[in-house]
Amino acid sequence: MRTMAPRLFGTDGVRGRAGEPPLDPRTVRRLGAALVRALAQERPRVLIGRDTRESGTWIAREFAHGARGSGAEVVSAGVIPTPGVAYLTRAEGFTAGVVISASHNPYEDNGIKVFSGTGEKFTEGLEREVEAIVADPAWTPPAGDAPEVDAETLAEPYLEHLRAVMPEPGALAGSRIALDCANGATSVVAPRLFRSLGFEVESIGVAPDGRNINLGCGSTHPDGLAELVVKAGHRMGVAFDGDGDRAIFVDERGRIVDGDAVMLMCARQLKAERRLRGNVVVATVMSNIGLELALRAIDVELVRCQVGDKYVMEEMIKRGASLGGEQSGHVIFSDYLFTGDGLCTALQVMRVLAATGRTLGDLAADLTTFPQVLVNVRVREKADVTKVAALADLIARVELQLSGHGRLLVRYSGTEPLLRIMLEGRDAGEIRAWADEIATEVRRHLA
Repeated sequence: MRTMAPRLFGTDGVRGRAGEPPLDPRTVRRLGAALVRALAQERPRVLIGRDTRESGTWIAREFAHGARGSGAEVVSAGVIPTPGVAYLTRAEGFTAGVVISASHNPYEDNGIKVFSGTGEKFTEGLEREVEAIVADPAWTPPAGDAPEVDAETLAEPYLEHLRAVMPEPGALAGSRIALDCANGATSVVAPRLFRSLGFEVESIGVAPDGRNINLGCGSTHPDGLAELVVKAGHRMGVAFDGDGDRAIFVDERGRIVDGDAVMLMCARQLKAERRLRGNVVVATVMSNIGLELALRAIDVELVRCQVGDKYVMEEMIKRGASLGGEQSGHVIFSDYLFTGDGLCTALQVMRVLAATGRTLGDLAADLTTFPQVLVNVRVREKADVTKVAALADLIARVELQLSGHGRLLVRYSGTEPLLRIMLEGRDAGEIRAWADEIATEVRRHLA
């Protein structure tokens, strides 16, 4: 019987500083071998893709060596967006797909995330099984130096799949757009994709050197893209993150358009086309209440889940939903793929522009973003706030005041001794006062 193994997988795979546990060579090799052992299949086929971080090469090499030593056939797609691996895993009949990336994090970090043969992220149950095998001292992975992993050219089927989202640019034909590829995985495919669809493309963040991924660019730093869009008179701009599973937009006036606005405009279009299954959109607890109210006005329900595109995906599968995502730009269109895909999201937004004849700025203005206040209070213990009478009564009173036009979220940090208090409402001063009142009560009882 195996004892409880140390946790390796978080909400988005195994993450850490490259070269340090759990992303040290020994553990990475064991992870590769353990994954194959957990799959419990004869000669499973494993696809590996990575972003442009300098550590990605040796991590792929160690992981592949462990997997091959346990009997897997390993194929490398080289540098490719995360959703490309998810799509190819399903479309090309791989047993599992592995992405080596730390998404929007700096180059020193890296990560390993796994997709099943259906293109979905692995279940927590299988992740726990892999962790238990890694921790089991009764076996060792293959020894020796890990050989280089030769990459195959596999991106074209993924790009063809994306072109089906918007086969023709329609009214947008010849439009000038700007792309920021974050010096990451989309650098090798995004400009080619949009040019092939008839757009005139200007790209930045397309010169990766192993260390400049996400450095002052991409979806977490869209200011440079906004400046370019305005200066060059582009119709719009799209900023991807390092591994290409999210997109943040810039309208024709240089204003940032986030995932909430994208979900609203795409929900409207899908509903008009009778393709919004269940009349529902799945989002996380962090999406602004303005999205919830705007969707309610068009008779669409917003269902919330915990933060993480993994949880968005799970809720979408449970409800059979066709649209879901996060404010950060992870948006899932399940008719195409059950993971966030920045390129697919960009094409979906462009499709809405072409169908409606409206500008991106005009469409984004349909979302009224309510003021938000976030206060963190350090606590001595993570006590159940519903068991602290004075605090529970105050929270209930504030929730009653906000009912129908605001929102209160009180939750503990998963990594720090902090209680996070988030309020949204129409009046910034009012919600700030309530946040301070709740924080004072928390300090009185829990700090």
